Amino acid sequence: MIVKVCGVTSQADALAAIDAGANALGFNFWQGSPRYLDPEAADFIPALPVLKVGVFVDCAAIEVAKIATRLQLDVVQLHGASGAPAGARYWRAASVRDGFDTATLRDQGAEAYLLDAPAGALHGGTGKTFDWTLIRNASRHIVVAGGLDASNVAMAISTARPWGVDACSRLESAPGRKDHAKVAAFVAAARAASLVLS
Repeated sequence: MIVKVCGVTSQADALAAIDAGANALGFNFWQGSPRYLDPEAADFIPALPVLKVGVFVDCAAIEVAKIATRLQLDVVQLHGASGAPAGARYWRAASVRDGFDTATLRDQGAEAYLLDAPAGALHGGTGKTFDWTLIRNASRHIVVAGGLDASNVAMAISTARPWGVDACSRLESAPGRKDHAKVAAFVAAARAASLVLS
């Protein structure tokens, strides 16, 4: 299972998450985010030995490709009107509201869908959960995001049976700064829950 820690803004936080057992890290390249990482200050990313996911919001495909190539990203996570570069491995983000139907997840080029609680202009990182039963029977690879931490990730996994889980704001001491103990607890809980399903 993919266990992703998102909103990483420093090499120290990245290494702490990797040491804890995370196998994917997310880096937010949208300037409207409190977890924005300037691509010019992200030279530590290419050497990281995990799945490196770049988060983009309403970004043209050519800009996504430029940053992805420079920082050797493995996956681009696309929010809003962001375009997928030709040949890129990408995840499409979507919000889950009451009455959500997984049949609406129709982008056949997407490797996975990252599903989060509605966040309005923030495009994620609100710390809010959604009804995981709505996505349990999805035919696509699903990464569950939104309000996850060590206290609830096992329930999210057992309910939704996702391909991956993603946590961000509940693992922080301040926006953009990870609490390493919370990160470790989240990863341990997610890994334990995924073993139960396997």
